[in-house]
Amino acid sequence: MNQIIKKTVIIIGYACNNRCRFCIDESKRELHNKTTEEIKQEMIEAKKRGTTYIEFIGGETTIRQDIVELIKFAKELGFETINMATNGRMFSYLEYVKKVINAGLTDIIFSIHGHNAKIHDYLTQSKGSFDQLLEGLNNFKKLGFKKIGSNTTIVKDNYKYLPQIGKFIFDQGIRNSEFIFVDPSYGAAYDNFNEIVPKISEISPYVKKCLDIGRKNKIPHWHIRYVPLCYFQNYLNQISELQEVATFKTEHLAPDFENFDVENSRKAIGREKTERCKGCKLFDLCEGIWKEYLRHYGDKELKPVLK
Repeated sequence: MNQIIKKTVIIIGYACNNRCRFCIDESKRELHNKTTEEIKQEMIEAKKRGTTYIEFIGGETTIRQDIVELIKFAKELGFETINMATNGRMFSYLEYVKKVINAGLTDIIFSIHGHNAKIHDYLTQSKGSFDQLLEGLNNFKKLGFKKIGSNTTIVKDNYKYLPQIGKFIFDQGIRNSEFIFVDPSYGAAYDNFNEIVPKISEISPYVKKCLDIGRKNKIPHWHIRYVPLCYFQNYLNQISELQEVATFKTEHLAPDFENFDVENSRKAIGREKTERCKGCKLFDLCEGIWKEYLRHYGDKELKPVLK
């Protein structure tokens, strides 16, 4: 049995150079961005708690002037994995890419929300963001950086293109991808639910075609996240949460909250199973569906898998 990896995700702040239409942090833009010293102290404490995997997310990590210093400090502390999530725009500057790699970055995750500029830029509300992202991705590949991942948020405006988005990501050489059903618990998807959040029943055929790219090519991590298992009973080895709980013990440290048990709190706070789920053979494995989703759409779509 593999040993559980202790993972600390540091949310460095909510400032960003994109304005994504679905952003969960839309209402948090003006909140306090952590200082360099605050983040360094969090890393020191995380190390004491046994963390071996550190990840920086935002907001946008790359617009901080101290991010190279923070990566270097994480390396000095001896973290085995030093990861960051990014919209990739700043990495269109090759010299900047060299700096973060030389500082000690081991992994990177690019947010890719469309397979072309039209869809991606529409969702980020930042003209040119797709071209900059692509250039940043190519800069990492040019320098021989191997551990490149991606995440794609699934919303009404892109779900029909998931097979094309998956193919685009695969063609870029990325072999570690998550396709994430939008979280409407708060932020932009909460405020504009009807414009942003699609129905599970409508997205599932497109998600499956996307997941089939990973299955066909035997990619270890090509996963869907935040969906009820009844729609994906034949794709259980591509459900992100199922792998996550078997792999990681995760904590999130944000400017406005601390969560030292991410896997369990998500089930307890954000998601829910209904009476309709009872008797489903996947009941114990499944985390259910977002509570906010149920408030708008109800549970009639859910179809328990009978024993």
